[in-house]
Amino acid sequence: MSDLMKKNDANTFFENIAQTIEDARRFTGRAANFAMCVTYYEIGRQIFEEEQGGQTRATYGKRLLEELSKHLSTRFGKGFSETNLRNARKFYQIYSNSIQQTISAESKNDIHHKFQQMISTESKQQATESVFELKNSQSIQQIISAESYPFKLSWSHYLILMRIKNDDERRFYEIEAIRQNWTYQWLQRQYGSSLYERLALSRDKDAVLKLAQEGQSIENPKDILKNPLSLEFLGMAERVEYSENDLESAIISKMQEFLLELGKGFLFEARQKRFTFNEKHFMVDLVCYNRLLKCYVLIDLKTDELKHQDLGQMLMYVHYFDRHIKTTEENHTIGILLCKEKDNMLVELTLPEGENIYASEYSLYLPDKSLLQSKLAEWIAEFEEGQEFISPTGRRSI
Repeated sequence: MSDLMKKNDANTFFENIAQTIEDARRFTGRAANFAMCVTYYEIGRQIFEEEQGGQTRATYGKRLLEELSKHLSTRFGKGFSETNLRNARKFYQIYSNSIQQTISAESKNDIHHKFQQMISTESKQQATESVFELKNSQSIQQIISAESYPFKLSWSHYLILMRIKNDDERRFYEIEAIRQNWTYQWLQRQYGSSLYERLALSRDKDAVLKLAQEGQSIENPKDILKNPLSLEFLGMAERVEYSENDLESAIISKMQEFLLELGKGFLFEARQKRFTFNEKHFMVDLVCYNRLLKCYVLIDLKTDELKHQDLGQMLMYVHYFDRHIKTTEENHTIGILLCKEKDNMLVELTLPEGENIYASEYSLYLPDKSLLQSKLAEWIAEFEEGQEFISPTGRRSI
């Protein structure tokens, strides 16, 4: 190392170079995803407009896709089956309105030209120059940074999103996948476990609408709830009965997945946390902490129907933590009882108003999506009729 370069200066210099390489790699990945999505969007647009301009009979569309698939497959190889072409058309139909609102015609032409140039270049040097030209393009920077820009995920993500017919539900999963940096496998799992319906069933009507517009936000204790909690990742075989210790041990062995299923901001502190007063010992099954709400979250596991004694015991746990464990800077402790079955009226009658204690059912297997969808539709209909209704969390709403 040159004497002219001091050690601290050298470290800064090396780190700057390393950061430049990391930035370039991240951009290349985003550019590749963007190029694929733009390509499929453009293919879908041209197919859609050709079908609209041609004959309206379904046989024309089928024949068009068959012939186009043969032509593209002969010229480019795999990747242009009729199924993929139908997906491209559907992609355009779903996202065309969002694109029109975000991208001006001039910007679209500019970006399309740059991508065509990047894809068609023969030498690596030309390709690199095109990538950096694209990276520095004011149009693409403006679009990628735009909140409403729809192509922030990979094509694999969009193949999952396009299956979702409900617009509000699709927007929710798209927002969460972008914010939480979900892989497409995790997006598949969250959709398969009916995350949207489970969150919606734990909220009031206004909060359900907010899910579709803003994704999941954690502002108060109720926001962390799902109904039911899906624990299929524990891999527990179907048996008539499980002990609470069996369930607890399975959760501990899959703690990372369990915290992800609980939701945003959860940290694990202890299993079978013991506290003592009046020479009596008590154990909390799981003690977690939510850094977004800045409070303890106590979880008790019940493998059978929830009883009023269970609620009373959790009430005592929460009061103890509030009075003896939490600091003045922290918020009130939350108690959650995970149970196989619960009676909403029992929860309502047992717990005092304003207590941060909730009961949620859990499922060891993926829930029936159609059943949850019908429950959600029924629940929203109750709200629209202006009737008093007890939510799945056991809280009364008007």
